[in-house]
Amino acid sequence: MVEFPIRINKYLRDMNLASRREADKLVEAGLVFINGKRAESGEKVVETDKITLKENPNNTKDLKYFIYYKPKGLPTQDQPKMPSVISQWKDKGVYPVGRLDKESEGLLILTNDGRFAREVLSQKEEYEKEYLVTTREHLRAGLEEIFANGMETDAFGTLKPIKSKILGKNQISMILNEGKRHQIRVMLSEMNYGVLSLKRIRIGKFNLGNLKPGESKPIQVSIKSAIKPKIKRRAKYGNTRK
Repeated sequence: MVEFPIRINKYLRDMNLASRREADKLVEAGLVFINGKRAESGEKVVETDKITLKENPNNTKDLKYFIYYKPKGLPTQDQPKMPSVISQWKDKGVYPVGRLDKESEGLLILTNDGRFAREVLSQKEEYEKEYLVTTREHLRAGLEEIFANGMETDAFGTLKPIKSKILGKNQISMILNEGKRHQIRVMLSEMNYGVLSLKRIRIGKFNLGNLKPGESKPIQVSIKSAIKPKIKRRAKYGNTRK
């Protein structure tokens, strides 16, 4: 039984729409609406509110999907009086799935399909995220094994194992499913490495390819996979649980 008022992220979790962490990301991405108005992080809802994800599964022509090369220095989320990925794409009706911090660059997926966004934000292997990282210091042998065994960190505790490959004295490829905020920077910092550049080059089967900073292109998504519901249908259209 849902007890109202309730925070929007907890409501989405309790209604089996997403985990609480995934719900936070969906709200940040602008894909959750309360009574037709975009939800804000931490906002509370009451029993009479209508909660929806931005999607239109009955009219797939309205669903849009892009990959976008976010340039370094551009925030993903809205910033007061500053350009951001969200503000630049708002008129096209799509929002970034997840985020890259301001000093990082690379691949973002943009969509107006809330259920596909939830899939991408999940920790499924099919949506693993690959990063190319350049460090200030030379990388030491044994680093790949530390990451593969699940690293112990002060900031996050024990992290799940990740795949990595040292590509040069100062460059390493890192593949994550978990994706905690600033995870790569924190991991390398606790190993006494400074990050000179961090670029996301892949999310699942979607690669950055030959895109240059600021460029984008539409992508094809398996609609059957993208809109596969994990939820009870009645939960989508309003607060029908008593």
